[in-house]
Amino acid sequence: MAMMPKRVKYRKSQRGRMKGNASRSNFVAFGEYGLQALESRWISARNIEAGRVAATHFLHREGKVYLRIFPNKPVSAKPLETRMGKGKGETGFWVARVRSGMIMFEIGGVSENVAKQAMVRVSHKMPIRCRFVRRRHSL
Repeated sequence: MAMMPKRVKYRKSQRGRMKGNASRSNFVAFGEYGLQALESRWISARNIEAGRVAATHFLHREGKVYLRIFPNKPVSAKPLETRMGKGKGETGFWVARVRSGMIMFEIGGVSENVAKQAMVRVSHKMPIRCRFVRRRHSL
């Protein structure tokens, strides 16, 4: 089952625009290592789930994987071969708004080499360029 909110205030949303870099969620907060987005884009719930599965499968139940993004924006899609008009389409899928500099995934409790290999596998599932980062200072 894909990730989506339990309930939302409005069923449909406008597309909006993303400009600038992330001003929050731009540092490693929970684990020791993270995957940072280098581009701004919508990341679908399917991409997020594929990355989570790839990381947990590689780690063999060692360490912990933290998801820092959640798909809370509905994207509507009209059926194919439908004429213009007749209103906005129904929700087709859910996306997370990711801006450049955002930390999307974090891993803790494993060595740096293992975390790096896991994050490489996760980055292959993402539709944007990413980089491996480590925590700036210890707690």
